[in-house]
Amino acid sequence: MKKKILILIAAVLVSAMLTACGEDRELTQFRKSIDDFCDKVSQIDSAMNNIDAEGDNAVFQSFAKMDFPAEFDYLEQTADEASTYMTTAVENYHEAYSNGSYNEYIAEYAYGNYSRACKRVQIILSFLRGETPDDVDIITEPE
Repeated sequence: MKKKILILIAAVLVSAMLTACGEDRELTQFRKSIDDFCDKVSQIDSAMNNIDAEGDNAVFQSFAKMDFPAEFDYLEQTADEASTYMTTAVENYHEAYSNGSYNEYIAEYAYGNYSRACKRVQIILSFLRGETPDDVDIITEPE
């Protein structure tokens, strides 16, 4: 029994060491930043009216300011576009519901910008996973 426990502990330690081997620290930090961003976007999606487009918790603006590693530089403009669209969406959602009324046309415009922001995030995430979406017009640099 003692031998089985030692083998199990050794296997866990070896797998932990192998997982970290060869990992680029900058790339690991970048992926962590992307994961944090995705978590925040999830929270935003469930509470759109509480977002301050210009405030400290403007997650998409922080995303646009993120420094992408050289291998993903071509995605920085897409992150900037996502931020611009989300800022416009938030501002218009607030306007659509201002003064105790609802403006359907402004809400539709806000939703269109929200959709464009989310689409750009999906495109970025696809490229980060090594996939190339079919419906994207981004030119990537050859390696």
